Amino acid sequence: MSDASEWTAGTDVDWDAQAPGFDDEPDHGLRAPETRAAWAGRLRGWLPDQPSDVLDLGCGTGSLALLAAEQGHRVTGVDASPAMVERARAKLAGQDARVLCGDAAIPPVVEEGYDVILVRHVLWTLPRPAEVLRHWRTLLRPGGRFVLVEGVWGSLSPVGMPVDEVTGLLAPLAGRIRVEPLSDDPLLWGKTVTDERYAVLAEI
Repeated sequence: MSDASEWTAGTDVDWDAQAPGFDDEPDHGLRAPETRAAWAGRLRGWLPDQPSDVLDLGCGTGSLALLAAEQGHRVTGVDASPAMVERARAKLAGQDARVLCGDAAIPPVVEEGYDVILVRHVLWTLPRPAEVLRHWRTLLRPGGRFVLVEGVWGSLSPVGMPVDEVTGLLAPLAGRIRVEPLSDDPLLWGKTVTDERYAVLAEI
């Protein structure tokens, strides 16, 4: 395995500094009931029906982790920002969940310990996503699944990952791959969006 510094570059954002206002974005804090309900509904379709072990990588303040825990899953969140981790732990207090401070690319967890790897808007920040996905696959149990929410944002200098890139990277690692477009549901984002947003569901 490569040194951690070679695996993760991320963006130049200071996430500790961003943490206090992170939940102000509608799709981050999920404070509006309709936005929260929209994400909860999507998660019910993406996660197993039975209680499962879910690994939320780059969990931020833990909004999606909380929804998964409320749906009966055992959740482990991982984020590199201590300030995000502090907020996620407070949000998940009383749930069957734990939040660890660590690198999303090489999280401090055991192999074959999870049924689902849940990642939202993180894969595109990693400089060697093919290697990262191969490592993440070792963390899944047989029959596990990836739930990857990604997109391409911006018009002048777009950032992100096109869906074909993500499905191409997953093809050698997974059996069944399904893409669910998300751009056409303004409730998820708290507004109408025109850029590319999607979920890729891949079973191993």
